[in-house]
Amino acid sequence: MTDRWHVEVDRGVCIGSGMCVAAAPDGFRLDEARQSHPLYAEQDAAESLLAAAEGCPVEAIAITVLESGEAVFPPEE
Repeated sequence: MTDRWHVEVDRGVCIGSGMCVAAAPDGFRLDEARQSHPLYAEQDAAESLLAAAEGCPVEAIAITVLESGEAVFPPEE
């Protein structure tokens, strides 16, 4: 069974670079104000989602494992 992730974008931090949409077009979109939104808050774990979070220039994307709440990105230190 594939892990399910909870994906959220901190819109107070998002600068609308579009890097997330480029990395994971099936996971994110930009709204009229060029703010990123996950297409779905709960998504199947995918390398493209992780790449989008890692590639965000302001680290506005947080991903946690839905079942456990464990941080996927940013990793817990």
